[in-house]
Amino acid sequence: MSLLLSTFELNACLNDTNTRVVDCRFALDDPDYGLAAYQQSHIPGAVFLDLNKDLSAPVVPGVTGRHPLPHPNQLAAKLERLGISSQHKIVIYDDADSAKAARLWWLLLWLGKSKDVYLLDGGYQAWMNDGFECTSVQPEYPSAQFDFECNNALKVEVDEVLSNISSEQILVLDARSYSRFTGEEEPIDPVAGHIPGAVCCPYTENLDQSAKFKSLGELLERFQYLGVKEVSNCICYCGSGVTACHNIFSMQLAGLPMPKLYAGSWSEWITNPQRPVSKQDAMISG
Repeated sequence: MSLLLSTFELNACLNDTNTRVVDCRFALDDPDYGLAAYQQSHIPGAVFLDLNKDLSAPVVPGVTGRHPLPHPNQLAAKLERLGISSQHKIVIYDDADSAKAARLWWLLLWLGKSKDVYLLDGGYQAWMNDGFECTSVQPEYPSAQFDFECNNALKVEVDEVLSNISSEQILVLDARSYSRFTGEEEPIDPVAGHIPGAVCCPYTENLDQSAKFKSLGELLERFQYLGVKEVSNCICYCGSGVTACHNIFSMQLAGLPMPKLYAGSWSEWITNPQRPVSKQDAMISG
């Protein structure tokens, strides 16, 4: 489980000058929540990145999904201004289910930083529950250099997902809830349902009741049961390309091959009414 740090492990390295902590708290129904929460209280030394402003590009209505991938140059520049270099050890957290934290983890991997990036297991709630110090003081670090080279092999575009519907060569996992997958409810996007042939794999099932990640064995069993086996075997998507990263992270925790991310996800898929939509039950519970 080397991609995770416990609260005790993070506390032990907070004074390490080579460590940077990033707060990614965010709420879909209140976009200002994350920054406000950070300004009120956060882990000492943590800097803040916003899902909408920093970890996504602007939405192009009718073209993109709700959280398009950010431009790599802009993301790297933001990291540099916050004092984060490509050589730092980076620890990421949010206060919900680690989905926003996993988004940044994937983005850093996409930028080529494949080592020394961790999620705080249980996030900010676990930090507070364990009684560690919180602060409202915002750190000021000297600017840094973040060297990057995008690994675009980690993602797929809509055409590859579309072609897979007929070929069925790749397992497609949908990270949304079962009710959204089947179209029984759709509280966010204007069209309900899922990509034909996809399997429902709710990202929340990667966590235990305390919002910490399940054991390696439990995660491995879950994804192997779903059919994740080969390097090219899996594409992950969700509503907007955020919670899909949680499934990708969990597969990496379990030691499985790296799946690919369909970053545009459902909210991009439905911008074109010619793309097929299914509401058939295709859930395999893990």
